[in-house]
Amino acid sequence: MGSSQEKKELKTGYTTGSCAAAAAKAAAMALIQGETVSQVTISLPGGGQLTLPVSGVEAACGRGRAEVVKDAGDDPDVTHGLTVVAEVTLENKGVHIAGGQGIGTVTLPGLAIPVGEAAINPVPRQMIEREVKTVLPPGQGARVIISVPGGEEVANQTMNPRLGIVGGISILGTGGIVRPMSEEAYRRSLVPQIDQALALGYRLLVLTPGRMGVRKAEELGLPRSCVAETSNFIGAMLEECAQRPVEGVLLLGHLGKLVKVAAGIFHTLGKLADGRRETLSAYAALEGASREVIERLMNINTAEEAVEILRQEGLSQVFHRLAAASSRRAADYSGRRFKVGTLMYSLKGEIVGYDEQAKQIGGELAWKASLK
Repeated sequence: MGSSQEKKELKTGYTTGSCAAAAAKAAAMALIQGETVSQVTISLPGGGQLTLPVSGVEAACGRGRAEVVKDAGDDPDVTHGLTVVAEVTLENKGVHIAGGQGIGTVTLPGLAIPVGEAAINPVPRQMIEREVKTVLPPGQGARVIISVPGGEEVANQTMNPRLGIVGGISILGTGGIVRPMSEEAYRRSLVPQIDQALALGYRLLVLTPGRMGVRKAEELGLPRSCVAETSNFIGAMLEECAQRPVEGVLLLGHLGKLVKVAAGIFHTLGKLADGRRETLSAYAALEGASREVIERLMNINTAEEAVEILRQEGLSQVFHRLAAASSRRAADYSGRRFKVGTLMYSLKGEIVGYDEQAKQIGGELAWKASLK
């Protein structure tokens, strides 16, 4: 029993922020104390300490340098295995932090870092500054440059291109430790899209589960900057919108996802909840579908199959009913803080269902949809 239990335990890792702070401390120690260490201990933002291995530690020509290899543990993090490098030089006062190779630059407002600055988030900046100050003599300042070789290539697999962070990855982390398969961390990574849209002046937002929806939004002529991906966390993103000055949300997505919302399912991961067949069947029954049609709907393998079945039976109106139901459920879920419209499409990109609110919000965003 003991060995099988051990196999289930997932290994924690550490954030890029922790890596940067550890590398900066080791580089400062090499420069100021002439000490080449193989590991350093840093303080975590929420209390406690973390000891990380360091490598490539050296000091020459008035510059200290150290490396920490990012270990995400068992979390599926695209930055796992990258090397975070810190270079430290002395200055008169203060600790000044900049980004080097592989660190992105912020180009759009609405993020925690101002436009033009390196994408090193506030908490990692505080961690870097604190650790370097533990090594600096009183009154002495330093300049710290953080770089991540290979960061520019990996950045394309992150949210950075969507957020207007160009040229590399971000240095992130609020707790210092990566919890394996952290759903909360993933959810947090999506929220800056909302803040950025608001900072750019949008009060009407488009929420879509994934890249397919982003492409559909572009096809419809919706402004790219007001479109936010939700992944499976539609409910969580609606909650975040409700805490901000959002005036309207257009839910735009494949029918397979938004039929779930019509059923009151706001975390749309299939293994957690899936009432698509039942929901489609119930709404088809409301439109007068025969028992035979309902049985066919109850036996479909994918929601996509329902499009042809309902079309053949002259029941395509079902999807408009579902769109309206999705909007009602989403508005209720959000405490009716803003108006909600829904537009759903098939895998072929054909718009199959929408409601009046979708037409209103889309019209206000000057979309190019030609809906009846």
